[in-house]
Amino acid sequence: MAIKVEDICYTYGAGTAMESQAIDHVSFEIADGEFVGLIGHTGSGKSTLIQHLNGLIRATSGDILYNGEDIYAKGYNMRTLRGNVGLVFQYPEHQLFEQNVYSDVCFGPKNLGFSPEEIDKRARHALDLVGLGEEFYQKSPFELSGGQKRRVAIAGVLAMRPQMMILDEPTAGLDPQGRDEILEQIARLNRQHGLTILLVSHSMEDVARFVDRLLVMDHGKKVFDGTPKEVFRHYKELEAIGLAAPQVTYIIHELREMGVPIDESITTVKEAKEAILNILKKGGKN
Repeated sequence: MAIKVEDICYTYGAGTAMESQAIDHVSFEIADGEFVGLIGHTGSGKSTLIQHLNGLIRATSGDILYNGEDIYAKGYNMRTLRGNVGLVFQYPEHQLFEQNVYSDVCFGPKNLGFSPEEIDKRARHALDLVGLGEEFYQKSPFELSGGQKRRVAIAGVLAMRPQMMILDEPTAGLDPQGRDEILEQIARLNRQHGLTILLVSHSMEDVARFVDRLLVMDHGKKVFDGTPKEVFRHYKELEAIGLAAPQVTYIIHELREMGVPIDESITTVKEAKEAILNILKKGGKN
């Protein structure tokens, strides 16, 4: 088990007039190799929650275990935790600062004290994982497209060789092509390299398409935890907390109301296309 969160709470401004409960008795587990999505309206506690998972914020109460070890135990090595649980913030390219792409990706492993040979090996491997070849090494990060900058920032975290990666809205501000490229890269890291992923997203279409499991936050509480199909079945409850289901979900329900015998659990365009073509094919045979 990669991460186990046990009944954590977090209060901003505890004991002051500005006291606010940001995380309210949240529990969940994420297994090694899982691809999990995290959704919730603005202010639901998503960003606060993920900063607990690599120790940037300490819970007011409750426990977090990483690979069975309590990260709040006396003497626990937080530096090791942060190397194993990589956190990519929103707009991570704003943190790029070196003269060229290669140097930027080298920064993390260099900071951990690895040898020049190991630093070079890690940087090259990380850049390869995000699809940036040697022709990008000496380019300034600021010459790149938005999607390429985002990939450099992700490579900088991958060079630390994390076992788990948490990405906070990694497609924010990107055009459709850049968004698809980033999500495909993330999915590939999960499928081909077994990297555990926690993806924070506002796009219901993206989580329906890519993740295996979905956590839903509302006002600091976890309100749903299941597969995308299980969660989006509750689309009316999601609407009540300021969210929605993928657009195709609404189309499917409209078709069912019109008498079309289509599976109501469909959540992606690809599934809908296949189901509709199948129905049309059967209709042509009658």
